[in-house]
Amino acid sequence: MHPSEEISCEKSSRLRGKTIVFGITGSIAATESFSVIRELIRHGAKVIPVMTPNAAKLAAPDAIEFAAGIKPILELTGQTEHVTHRGDPSAADLFLVYPATANTISKIAQGIDDTAVTSMATIALGGKIPVAVAPAMHELMLNNPAVARNLKTLADWGVHVIGPHRDGIRAKAASKDEIVSWAVKLLSSNDLHGRRILVIGGRSEEPIDSMRMITNRSTGHMASAIAKRAFERGADVELWMGGCNVPLPDFLKIKRFSAVSELVGMVDTIDHDLVIMPAALADFTPSEKKEGKISSDKPFDIKLKPVPKVLPLVRKKCENVIGFKAESDLTLEELEKKARARMEEYDLKAVVANDIDVSGKSTSSAILVTAGPSKNITGTKIEVSDQILDYCAEIL
Repeated sequence: MHPSEEISCEKSSRLRGKTIVFGITGSIAATESFSVIRELIRHGAKVIPVMTPNAAKLAAPDAIEFAAGIKPILELTGQTEHVTHRGDPSAADLFLVYPATANTISKIAQGIDDTAVTSMATIALGGKIPVAVAPAMHELMLNNPAVARNLKTLADWGVHVIGPHRDGIRAKAASKDEIVSWAVKLLSSNDLHGRRILVIGGRSEEPIDSMRMITNRSTGHMASAIAKRAFERGADVELWMGGCNVPLPDFLKIKRFSAVSELVGMVDTIDHDLVIMPAALADFTPSEKKEGKISSDKPFDIKLKPVPKVLPLVRKKCENVIGFKAESDLTLEELEKKARARMEEYDLKAVVANDIDVSGKSTSSAILVTAGPSKNITGTKIEVSDQILDYCAEIL
């Protein structure tokens, strides 16, 4: 067994049975292609690498062969690799160029075939097979009118442009997580295509002084998982995140909040088709925030005041709202009763009820309470996310 087979579906099977022809071109980001290929395989994909001569100078073909378990195609031979792997939709599901240089982008847009990668692109476009490019270059190159025009040409042809992410100097290639999410998005059913979904997650942080705060143990893991899966299923996703302990997807529209008052100030901007709200928000906040740091030399008292309930405010702005209810030391029947009461009180479409013991863990023990019978949706955060989004697809 090749080492690449040992990691297949290690993280998920969302790309199981999918073949991705992976074009690598001569950007320094080609050095990242090894880890991107491995990540695609960890989600079940079969990856066929194709390299330009300049890419082979930056990423050793032997290393790429080890990553994919398949010898990279460096040039076309009498085996007509460009036709074999791209001419028949049954042979491959996606042609992905990572990284895509200004040179290769422009050649593809002009129909120039002088490398194995550009020939693969020509065949893929002619065969109506999904094509995606992840640009990576100096920002001034991306600003070049010819490059900008060529990227627009590709987009007009239906090529999916992933990233890039600008930092004022470079137009950096998308991260491996973004590439995986796009691959899943392009190779899935897209049952949430065109739906505008807002996910509100994380924890509120109510300031006591300039250093201390009242908060909770919520990590934001559930909200991040839901937002990523909604994106992968075709939705136009926005993520509002409070305090969290997870990396946030840099390919989503993200707004941050800290205190509940900040979130309340954002609610009026909601114009989405559906809101999912796993946020863990405070019920009380200090009556006043002390400037600077309160001395720890002697005891001090804190007076608290209630904060507005955000969920009913969100419901006034959106017809379809999924709430969350976290409790502890309750039987399943008691948990469902509490969730159903919350759903009816705020006129929600559904409530996800769970035990607080799952906070921060990769799995979640939860039930989905709707107008019909409740459903046990226990599983990994991704599995729970999918079951919530299955219900969202039904009601939208």
